[in-house]
Amino acid sequence: MKHITYFSALATVLVFVGTVLTPGGASASPNVDSALINERIFNDCPTSVLTTVNAYPGTISIDDQVLDCGGFANLHNWRFSDDGGATAAVFNNDSAFKFSANLTISGTSDGEAGLQVSPWWSQDVDGRLNVRTTDGEIAAFGGRLPFYSFTAEQGVTYTKGTTIRLTITYLPNGLSMESPATIEYELLYNNTQYTSGELPFDEGNPGEDPPYGLWGMLNDGRVGGHLQAFLQGGNPNAGLTAVWNEIKYLNLKGPISVEDGSFGMVKSLYR
Repeated sequence: MKHITYFSALATVLVFVGTVLTPGGASASPNVDSALINERIFNDCPTSVLTTVNAYPGTISIDDQVLDCGGFANLHNWRFSDDGGATAAVFNNDSAFKFSANLTISGTSDGEAGLQVSPWWSQDVDGRLNVRTTDGEIAAFGGRLPFYSFTAEQGVTYTKGTTIRLTITYLPNGLSMESPATIEYELLYNNTQYTSGELPFDEGNPGEDPPYGLWGMLNDGRVGGHLQAFLQGGNPNAGLTAVWNEIKYLNLKGPISVEDGSFGMVKSLYR
């Protein structure tokens, strides 16, 4: 009987996974090597004191203090980059990727933060896996994202000052009505794992294809995270901080790591 060694099994798995996740040898997902921060997308309090740290992939932090203006909010974001942080990486409809980070929101003010898969028409604002401090709601919504509320479906709520791990996995599949792209949202909070399961995308606007595609996130998207800090008029002590650490990104059309993609399959072959 032919014996399968660990390394031959691993090679088989890598070829198999690459074949499954790359329909028809489609274009590659971005090979992320850095991140960039975009400040004051909403700037309802231009006199606030904003401090940012970009030490990707270890830590990204956005700290917005003296939020004592009238109005709604300040919005800042960060984006994955594949050119050393010069520009935001472009994610297209046929990309395949997984990314995650620990998120901690703290401060005297309230707001919301999380991860983003943003559409071409709203690359800085919409498409959020969102954690809100006012009521603890954790939900995905906006842009092209299929809606899902962990609070409504699984009773999970966030407490400000604690750490939650957020994960998003996007797979293009066949990009058709019969085989739409899917997205999965995951949480690790208070030592408990939660998942939305794989959620299918609906059809995009046929009038916008070409160039943007259908049945997925659409072409020319952006991916990363956001902090939206709510203002407290007349309160100079109002401030909010979001910290993302242990940020991980996996290009599912590129080299597949053993840790993230193949241990279970290797074990099934190596017996």
